[in-house]
Amino acid sequence: MCGIVGYIGNKDSKDVLLNGLEKLEYRGYDSAGIATLNDDGIQLFKVKGRIATLREKVDEDVEATMGIGHTRWATHGEPSEENAHPHQSASGRFTLVHNGVIENYYEVRDEYLAGVSLVSETDTEIIVQLIEVLNKEYNDVLESFRKAISLLKGSYAVALIDANDPDTIYVAKNKSPLLVGLGDKFNVVASDAMATLKVTDQYLELHDKEIVIVRRDKVEVQQLDGTALEREPFTAEIDATDIEKGTYPHFMLKEIDEQPFVMRKIIQEYQDENDNIKLDSDIRQAMLDTDRVYIIAAGTSYHAGLVGKQFIEKIANVPVEVHIASEFSYNMPLLSEKPLFVFISQSGETADSRSVLVRIKELGHPALTITNVPGSTLSREANYTLHLHAGPEIAVASTKAYTAQIAVLAILAVDTAKAKGLDLDFDPLKELGIAASVMESLTDQKEVFEEIAKEYFTETRNAFYIGRGMDYFVVQEASLKLKEISYIQAEGFAGGELKHGTIALIESGTPVIALSTQESVNYSIRGNVQEVAARGAKTCIISIEGLEQESDTFVLPHVHELLTSLVSVVPMQLLAYYAALHRDCDVDKPRNLAKSVTVE
Repeated sequence: MCGIVGYIGNKDSKDVLLNGLEKLEYRGYDSAGIATLNDDGIQLFKVKGRIATLREKVDEDVEATMGIGHTRWATHGEPSEENAHPHQSASGRFTLVHNGVIENYYEVRDEYLAGVSLVSETDTEIIVQLIEVLNKEYNDVLESFRKAISLLKGSYAVALIDANDPDTIYVAKNKSPLLVGLGDKFNVVASDAMATLKVTDQYLELHDKEIVIVRRDKVEVQQLDGTALEREPFTAEIDATDIEKGTYPHFMLKEIDEQPFVMRKIIQEYQDENDNIKLDSDIRQAMLDTDRVYIIAAGTSYHAGLVGKQFIEKIANVPVEVHIASEFSYNMPLLSEKPLFVFISQSGETADSRSVLVRIKELGHPALTITNVPGSTLSREANYTLHLHAGPEIAVASTKAYTAQIAVLAILAVDTAKAKGLDLDFDPLKELGIAASVMESLTDQKEVFEEIAKEYFTETRNAFYIGRGMDYFVVQEASLKLKEISYIQAEGFAGGELKHGTIALIESGTPVIALSTQESVNYSIRGNVQEVAARGAKTCIISIEGLEQESDTFVLPHVHELLTSLVSVVPMQLLAYYAALHRDCDVDKPRNLAKSVTVE
């Protein structure tokens, strides 16, 4: 799963496919491939690695006016050329690319593909092999494609080409994004309009469980049962910012969706060829030399710092203090003998943080900046920098930068622990990869969170979030997201603090969202929920597999307990987004706020 590009038209397809895949590189990927079709049949080129490597492998002498391409991040099967897309059927007649996760691929394999020899470890190959098996029965490619799609459960965006038919690309989607772009004597397929905006700005929006037949001069959209549908294209405005936004209605929604890809990009950037963490040796030595880390941040970055404190203390055994930048400058605590200052800032231009940096540099203390903008002021003026690799974040309400900060802090903690010779009971990069897949599954369930948001936030003026331990830090971020874009007065509290005053604010119908992902405090937070429910609150519990109860509103898929903040925040972001959307707020540009706070 990652990026899809397809082209059928009147010129050579290779450049369109390769250029389109390059536009999707920001999503993170571990392999790539294209398949083209001409009179000589299908030409397949796949590599483990980068698009640049794929370009070198593609035969420039091959010309074909149709083809499909893909960038993959491994979910089923390790990164390898065999597991890379496109995948082919046993005879080589059918070739397919796929984004998403097929949940019932074992059942499909066992029921329909008993006599088929599979060459990869992927769920994607199951789809293309199934189509070939069904075509032997139906002797009709479209009907076989339609039947295969009807058997799949899970999320998918697929594009299929048939070696016997150089005039058609078969397309279908469910939950995973996919568009068809319209041109003059050509048409394109893309999982993100950014991939093909260079060749067209006219797109058809595809809905779940639709079948699309894409030809050079015509596009047919059908329901799964074959009923024809008429749909007008929309224009994707071409300017610098909208190219980044693609076809999303808001940057914030796009940036929420990008979080799984950002996680994978971070893993790539901080992983060496032996799958070990790759970090600047000077940063590692600074962490080993310090006797206390002081995290300095503001807003969302401050909340990420609270989570990072848990990582560094619990994994690396280094004491950590987290301070609000605007307070630290005027109220500096008594420092340890060997402090290391870590500045967290999406923009790297936060004025309050820079004020602290100037002060501690005068005192001669080392500083590390964690930022999304390497050339920013905080990055230039600090001793060291760790890059978030999140790509441009345009929406004022930070989403992907927050989760990127948490991921990079986790990597910093793990690297320090390994440098100190401490034993770890988990593979951090593997667990981050699992968290990325869970984040993607959550972003595929937007309609669930939209309904929750409508139920809890449409009419209310106030809302509370409660959690304990790591969840307490997440609910602080959740309340900030809700208040800054929906203008609902929201607060995030430690569950145990309710009875020390806050419970006086609970009245009939007050929304209280409780988060429970930590086993040690699961029963305690549920007790807090009962306390507010008894006083009339309208409660919503979001829990995690293994801790869930029947009455919970939503259950998150399981991830390592230390990394639950990466996945539990995704529903909170979507709740805030839909709350703001249904209250007719300006989601990307909330009143009185700016993306980069450059004044103290």
